[in-house]
Amino acid sequence: MYVNTILLSENSSQISFVFVYLVISLSLSFLIFGFSYMLVLQNPETEKISTYECGFEPYENARKKFDIKFFVFAILFVIFDIETMFLIPLSLTLSKTNFVGFWVIIDFLFELSVGFFYLWLVGGFNWE
Repeated sequence: MYVNTILLSENSSQISFVFVYLVISLSLSFLIFGFSYMLVLQNPETEKISTYECGFEPYENARKKFDIKFFVFAILFVIFDIETMFLIPLSLTLSKTNFVGFWVIIDFLFELSVGFFYLWLVGGFNWE
């Protein structure tokens, strides 16, 4: 009975530390957000609040053709960057994975390889 009381008091003290940390972090974040909103000068410019803040001139013809190869290449970079992000932990835990986990890794690599070779065949990597 005495051991259960000690364990219960240790768990409640740990929970109270988490609760205090949560209250302090939430109040500090709301305080910082509130001060950043109240202390900044609210003087928006017409260019800053325009519809297109991406570098394109918003007053040109909307039907003008533009090259999207930079956007496609950026999307491909993100996809293969995420692949690398998944492959590093997989390579570290390969010896500890079971049979199903191993074949999930093989399926993941197969699907990425098929996508890579498809992009290579259709010319997704060409800058012509």
